[in-house]
Amino acid sequence: QVQLVESGGDSVQAGGSLTLSCTASQYTGDRMCMGWFRQAPGKKREAVAAVSSATSTTYYADSMKGRFTVFQDNAKKTVYLQMNSLKPEDTAMYYCAAAIGRGCIGIWNLDNRFDYWGQGTQVTVSS
Repeated sequence: QVQLVESGGDSVQAGGSLTLSCTASQYTGDRMCMGWFRQAPGKKREAVAAVSSATSTTYYADSMKGRFTVFQDNAKKTVYLQMNSLKPEDTAMYYCAAAIGRGCIGIWNLDNRFDYWGQGTQVTVSS
């Protein structure tokens, strides 16, 4: 059983930055896809970004490219989501997810392909 614990959510002004973190505990393997998703009130959950732990290959939703950066610290089994130039439309609950034993290719934006989920961390961006 893998546990994912997110942190870093906060309330910020538009144009500000935040870095979210997600630590995977109780996982001894060395290959997984770590993804970030978000869900705003009344909207469907959407993929934000992902990173393959073995290769550090990253994936981004088009609307996040250039503003968000996903990176990892394998020694700490932690993945980060650095968010810059935040907009009010980035307001959402952000979730970390893990797909065990594989990379992200082909699945990074498919929430039903992830095995474990964190509890979520709230990001609120005010104008």
